[in-house]
Formats: sequence, structure tokens, C-alpha cells
Amino acid sequence: MFLAIARDPDIRLRDIAVGCHIAERTAQSIVADLERTGYISRERRGRRTRYTLRRGGLLHHPAEAHLSVAELLDVCFPRQRQTEDLGRHAAGAADPSLAVSRHRDGLR
Repeated sequence: MFLAIARDPDIRLRDIAVGCHIAERTAQSIVADLERTGYISRERRGRRTRYTLRRGGLLHHPAEAHLSVAELLDVCFPRQRQTEDLGRHAAGAADPSLAVSRHRDGLR
């Protein structure tokens, strides 16, 4: 569910429920828990809700407590991270670590 929100911050609860194969009421409860524990925030925009992930928070499960939300998202969406990195660097600016990752992944 967290990853569905990461993919589409404007996703409807109904679509989250369908994508996760759960009841809409269950999706609503889980989203409320994510908000209560500080993983997401919600903002109403007219009739829609926009979700914002709080990337700086740490995961709560003891096995993953050393990982941040941002690190989880980087693992789940590596291409998106590369796109964000590419957008941050000005055209022509050299960043050797970025060039290595682009070459390794077949990007030019």
C-alpha cells in the first residue's frame, strides 16, 4: 500500500484497495495508521486527497529499524531515483558517480 501511494500520490482509496486486493475499509484503516505513525500526510484538494510520503522517517520493524523510508523507496524504485538525480544535475555538470551508475544500467 505504501508503494502504491509512492507511485501515485493522488491515488484514490478505492484504487489502493483494488491494487492490494483488500476491502476499501481496510485500506482506509491502513492509510489512517500510516498517517498516525508519521509515514504519510494527507491534504484535501477539492474532492480528492493528495498523499505526501515522509521520506526521512525510519521504519518501525526491528529488522529494518536502521533503514529510512527514502532507502526503502530507492530499493523499490531505482529508475525513479536515477531520474531524480539526473534532473538535479545541470546539463554539462560532471558527476562521476552518476556517470558510473548510468553506464552500469545502460543509460547514456
